[in-house]
Amino acid sequence: MIKEQIPDIIVGRLPRYLRTLLILRETQTTTNSKELGKRLGYSAAQIRKDLSQYGEFGKQGTGYNIDFLIDSLNHILNTDRNWDILLVGVGQLGHAILNYTGFSKFGFHIRAAVDINPNVIGKKFNTCVVQDIGKMKEIIEENQIQIAMLAVPAENAQETAEKLVEAGIKAILSYAPTTLSLPPEIRVEYTDPLISLQHMTYYL
Repeated sequence: MIKEQIPDIIVGRLPRYLRTLLILRETQTTTNSKELGKRLGYSAAQIRKDLSQYGEFGKQGTGYNIDFLIDSLNHILNTDRNWDILLVGVGQLGHAILNYTGFSKFGFHIRAAVDINPNVIGKKFNTCVVQDIGKMKEIIEENQIQIAMLAVPAENAQETAEKLVEAGIKAILSYAPTTLSLPPEIRVEYTDPLISLQHMTYYL
């Protein structure tokens, strides 16, 4: 099946499968849909159905080889390569992102960071020196960056995102508490802890 034809809700579950498999690999070499379902809160049938969208990865009665399934999911998710990322906004949140080392373990590397604040420009966080936001287009083109993390105030997010797209960015992970209006071919993901908290409190 063509990737674009697979429902996004299925694609969204694949990273969860991958993370669970990486944990299981520390203690075992095989698993099955029942075990994965128990750990993730999905039915075994759902997991088998999701994976079958991309081919056959296991045999009935023997389950899945964990290493093979990890390699397969990395290939499907395009995470079997390194990705350079541009961080836009180095306030408190951006500062924390630059100091977080977890991304690089999975092939995501913050290649550059930009900000508008002269008090931040020129400062070094880990191996990344913050540059003027005016150099954003130049940085994207020179490094052929396709992914940006947006950590700017909500009132600046739309304008900044449009400039990112004009410079060649294809995907944006936005931490700004607002919804962006961008061309449909631009992939946008949002991460907003407040929305998650409000979702949880509904059930309390």
